[in-house]
Amino acid sequence: MTDARFEDGREAPLNLGALEAEDLVVLSSLAQDAIFPITEMRWQVKQHRFAVLLNRFRWEDKSAAQARGRAFERVQSMLVVDNVLSVSSQGIDRSEKDTILSLMSVTFEPGDDGVGHILLTLAGDGALRLSVEALDVSLKDVTRPYKALSGQAPDHGSDEV
Repeated sequence: MTDARFEDGREAPLNLGALEAEDLVVLSSLAQDAIFPITEMRWQVKQHRFAVLLNRFRWEDKSAAQARGRAFERVQSMLVVDNVLSVSSQGIDRSEKDTILSLMSVTFEPGDDGVGHILLTLAGDGALRLSVEALDVSLKDVTRPYKALSGQAPDHGSDEV
């Protein structure tokens, strides 16, 4: 038996969960450079859930697209955080309904007994901080992939994801 490889998921929709900080690193790398309108964030207070509908760049398909000479793809995905106690933001004006945000990373800052904070770092110095009772994050593709409108892969000055 061999471990799953990053490329193994390229043809199937993603459906990942993170219950530990190490799991969140993988989930974060797949959600990096996702874009979303500010209106697509929801905090469901009674359900203790925060959700975002993302337009995710398909990092897991980048090499295959390059090798086959075809367009890079994006896919709509749900990023859901459960066990949320509170949500705070910095550098985000929720009244600007036309704002498009870009997700750079999802990290966990542990506290005592499993509690902590999930930090969604956005391009342009914005951030969301979710206080959580326990780490429980999921990323699930909810549409078929579509051609990335820019025709480009996001570039951060490195060939690594």
